[in-house]
Amino acid sequence: MILQFVDWLWIIAFFAVSLGVGLSVARRAGSSTNEFFASGKSMPWWLLGVSMVATTFSADTPNLVTDLVRQHGVAGNWLWWAFLLTGMVTVFIYAKLWRRSDVLTDVEFYELRYSGKMAAFLRGFRAIYLGVFFNVIIMATVLLAAIKIGGVMLGLSPFHVVFWMSIVVVLYSMLGGLRGVIITDAIQFVIAMVGSIYAAKVVLGLPEIGGLTNLLTHPNVVNKISLLPDFSDSSLVLTVFIIPLTVQWWSVWYPGAEPGGGGYVAQRMLAAKDEKNAMGATLFFNLAHYGLRPWPWIIVALASMVLFPDIESLKSAFPHIDPNIVKNDLAYSAMLTYLPAGVLGLVVASLIAAVMSTISTHLNWGASYVVNDFYRRFVNTDPNEKSLVNVGRLTILALMIMAAILALFLSNALQAFHIMLQIGAGTGLLFLLRWFWWRINAASEISAMIISFLVAIYFEIIHPWLGLPYIIEWQRLVIGVGITTVGWIIVTFITSPTDYETLFNFYKKVRPGGPGWRVILAQAESQGNDISDLDEPWDISTSLLGVFLGLVFIYNGLFAIGFWLYGNTIPAMITTLFSLISAVILFRIWPKFKVH
Repeated sequence: MILQFVDWLWIIAFFAVSLGVGLSVARRAGSSTNEFFASGKSMPWWLLGVSMVATTFSADTPNLVTDLVRQHGVAGNWLWWAFLLTGMVTVFIYAKLWRRSDVLTDVEFYELRYSGKMAAFLRGFRAIYLGVFFNVIIMATVLLAAIKIGGVMLGLSPFHVVFWMSIVVVLYSMLGGLRGVIITDAIQFVIAMVGSIYAAKVVLGLPEIGGLTNLLTHPNVVNKISLLPDFSDSSLVLTVFIIPLTVQWWSVWYPGAEPGGGGYVAQRMLAAKDEKNAMGATLFFNLAHYGLRPWPWIIVALASMVLFPDIESLKSAFPHIDPNIVKNDLAYSAMLTYLPAGVLGLVVASLIAAVMSTISTHLNWGASYVVNDFYRRFVNTDPNEKSLVNVGRLTILALMIMAAILALFLSNALQAFHIMLQIGAGTGLLFLLRWFWWRINAASEISAMIISFLVAIYFEIIHPWLGLPYIIEWQRLVIGVGITTVGWIIVTFITSPTDYETLFNFYKKVRPGGPGWRVILAQAESQGNDISDLDEPWDISTSLLGVFLGLVFIYNGLFAIGFWLYGNTIPAMITTLFSLISAVILFRIWPKFKVH
């Protein structure tokens, strides 16, 4: 691939705008940790929602989708489409609770909800475990996508891709804080969407593809387009459909789809102006992430099966790429090499935007943990705000260096996806219940974290090393969920509960409601506390109605786009109608969702 002058103009302009945004808000961002890590808690829903979408719109996401489509067909995307259930529960049940908690990070939540040294340990350890260890893994997978794109499209070595990408993203992340990240995300999202849609359009126009109709009837593709898996293949159905919809969505902690919200999604909700803006941001995120974005990627992935039907054909086409990283996910980048000169720069810029939006969010998010929940809490308990921001900026630099080094040792996006699912297997139910059941304590969380990690280590390292028979992904996931869930529940009942005062203060501030807090409210009343304003009706029925309508709205919208593309008019009309009706009902009852 040879970039023309106009192509380079696109890329240089994008870099310049990103740095310009960082410079323009640098002074305000550096005024306090609240500004640097939470944008002053004053952001509107639409900007936060776009930022969430941009963050998940990383260059490794179309690579992952391509990997799934090539191996399992379009239906393979249920492996991540199932997380919409998590998303809708977060929108209508947990978003308002997060904003009500008014913490700076979701890790700070631990000392709001739990008590004693164990809560302090959990906060500090989780800050490093997620903010550094887990966060670096995520960023490395994103950089791996950049390495493959840079190698295929620009002929760059992995080192040069990582080096130049890191320089720009670190500079504007260190300067602008979360506000700079969010504003840049909005610009990057527009560029990334335009680039992905345009790429799909160009690919369909290739002589070898011959348009959408020819693509969908090609022998390599025709058996891959179903929106549901082949139910005669029980192993595939369990792996990509049944287990994700029945077990994975509620039981697994995965970045961007944490049960009950967490990570950078919680960071955005906590930065919202109020509870309704937190809900609106998360709803828009789920609509765009699951309902609008997948199809351009899917079209390119299907087309890749015509031009590059197997991994060997990819290796032959790109002999200069390290054979160890030539996997199915490389096919997305391979298809983009067919873009005509003069417009290639727009698509390259869109891919760079996708990478940088994700990396910048994870840098700020990880640094917020290190600064707020480790450094300020345990190292320097009385710092000034400017020094904390400086520590945050140095942390951003350190995280970027670690992620860049790790990226050089990974081979494909799906590999990292399964590893992260396994590490978080079994912790999800705890994250859902800790808001509504007083008995869960810090020991519950610590045990869940330790058990799930040990199970992952066994399946990913020890089991293969022992030469034991291979266990497929869904079986490992279910076993991990079962062991971890049983383990933390046992620990919950054999350890002391959180002290009463912490629990009562948490309830007064967050007001989660539900029968799981009756014991605490009864104890408060017996001690002479007035709980008349706390013992309010639980609005769970309205919230669950919102969850249901949201699922009908977005899933039917996702299917409708697919059916229209496939030319299946009657299913397209039916799913479109269901999507519109549920959307109208949802927005009519929107004012009824209770906020404080």
